[in-house]
Amino acid sequence: RRRQRYVEKDGKCNVQHGNVRETYRYLTDIFTTLVDLKWRFSLLVFILAYAVTWLFFGLIWWFIAYCRGDLEHLEDHAWTPCVNNLNGFVSAFLFSIETETTIGYGHRVITDQCPEGIVLLLLQAILGSMVNAFMVGCMFVKISQPNKRAETLVFSSHAVVSLRDDRLCLMFRVGDLRDSHIVEASIRAKLIKSKQTQEGEFIPLDQTDLSVGFETGDDRLFLVSPLIISHEIDERSPFWDVSRHQLEKDDFEIVVILEGMVEATGMTCQARSSYLADEVLWGHRFTPLLSLEEGFYEVDYGGFHHTVAVPTPACSARQLAAAAARRQAQLYWSIPSRLDQ
Repeated sequence: RRRQRYVEKDGKCNVQHGNVRETYRYLTDIFTTLVDLKWRFSLLVFILAYAVTWLFFGLIWWFIAYCRGDLEHLEDHAWTPCVNNLNGFVSAFLFSIETETTIGYGHRVITDQCPEGIVLLLLQAILGSMVNAFMVGCMFVKISQPNKRAETLVFSSHAVVSLRDDRLCLMFRVGDLRDSHIVEASIRAKLIKSKQTQEGEFIPLDQTDLSVGFETGDDRLFLVSPLIISHEIDERSPFWDVSRHQLEKDDFEIVVILEGMVEATGMTCQARSSYLADEVLWGHRFTPLLSLEEGFYEVDYGGFHHTVAVPTPACSARQLAAAAARRQAQLYWSIPSRLDQ
């Protein structure tokens, strides 16, 4: 049975929130709620915000003209209306648009004999500015979100396990397709696996950190060319007792997270990917991509996901370390015996 992904390959988290009772919390942070909406809903809210305010104030302008009797004295040139050339609801609606958008065509204009109209004009100008600031701010933040920048940050389709300096390592490759770089880039990795505690508690999605160089600073990347991120399988690693045969039967997911600031905008960007157990290739290594040309280095992204098989022990890292310790012990005891001879 194929494991259900916690994080998709494109970085989307496969989690849906259900039975949320305290929905009022979304309204207390209405700005973030509007920014998080999908584009079709954001555009709908954007259009409705202006259309409703225009219609609302247009209705009030028409109501003032109706109550004052301006609509009954349209042909009376001696009558001073609240708004000149306002002869119905359509013209009141157009005057509302002109007022809120500060267009001011000049055909319809408020007179100084209408104090209630002056108050309404001030109120609409203030509220219109607030609506403009709020909606334009939402659109600006939504457009400038660095989510699309993560589309050009790529992860290898598979992770590999092979020897590095005589030690088993879990490795995957990351790269940046753009010429503008990710500043202060850092990488993290987490193992997602079900777990049962000694007390019998079952944790379906237990998260365990995989060290990718936090202690040595290797997790901070200079991501100019593709890099191979390595997790050394030592006694602190959750893969310490995992052999090749056990890996093929195991059920887990490795989530990798790349974070950094976009050089062009200074905004924080995050890219994610994941690897299931069947996407981890034991005994493979990534093919080189970098070549030295005349005056520059060239990266061939055509082989970004390619791996090659290399000789790798099928035993676990613990067994490999124990075998190395036995060989060292034999060598240590054999040296005095040879000296005695």
